[in-house]
Amino acid sequence: MKKYFLPAGMLVIFETVAITLWLTQNNVFYLFNFSYIGISVSLGIFLFIRNYGYARRVAQLLVGLYMLIYLGLICKENMQIEGFWYYLFTGTFEAATIHYAVAKIAGPFFFGRGWCGYACWTAMVLDFLPYKVPKTPGKKIGWIRYITFAASLVFVSALFLAHVANIESIMFWAFIAGNIVYYGVGIILAFAFKDNRAFCKYICPITVFLKPASYFALLRIKCDKDKCISCGKCKKVCPMEVDVTDPSRKRKNGTECILCFECVKNCPKDAL
Repeated sequence: MKKYFLPAGMLVIFETVAITLWLTQNNVFYLFNFSYIGISVSLGIFLFIRNYGYARRVAQLLVGLYMLIYLGLICKENMQIEGFWYYLFTGTFEAATIHYAVAKIAGPFFFGRGWCGYACWTAMVLDFLPYKVPKTPGKKIGWIRYITFAASLVFVSALFLAHVANIESIMFWAFIAGNIVYYGVGIILAFAFKDNRAFCKYICPITVFLKPASYFALLRIKCDKDKCISCGKCKKVCPMEVDVTDPSRKRKNGTECILCFECVKNCPKDAL
């Protein structure tokens, strides 16, 4: 039963967050929201343990579609980084503020960039493209993410400084426009670099939060050197080009790991 500790533990973490926010914020929505996400992610991990080939995709679609369609389009909450800045500036601890605090600021200290692998609605679409494993070496253009990060902050700041009316409505349309741009750029980069995750590696502003915290992540892929035969299969199937055979936190592309477990699944000696 030890192999089921991970999905059970993940569910406990999300349920703890769900109940805490429900009671402290006096809003039952948080109980439903984080319980649903926790169940979806835990289900994906459980299915992986049961050797279901599309386990991670199940979690991606359950969480990604919920956040994109229900929270974003139906509830009109901007769950992109612009929404985070908006609620942060208004001093409102709800919606995108809580989402970022839990999933993208505090969360990575526990489960690294698991968000990118199991919940991101942008990656959810990009992972359907044909280049699941990069066909070309990584590019040294990760600095672009800092430009997009700064641009989002400047955009929202300008709206407040200019005292623009109907900012909430602008945030909704910014969410729609932002997603269209993200999907468009992501698809173009995927085909240009032959890498589904090129957008995640070079453009996505959220990684400015995720990467530093994920360096200290408690949940990470580890290699049993006594079992490893240095066949290199783990490196060949990794979509983020992480050297999981290196046990140190300074391993190559270590903060890029999205916990997709492709390396674990393809290791012939169960060393990971």
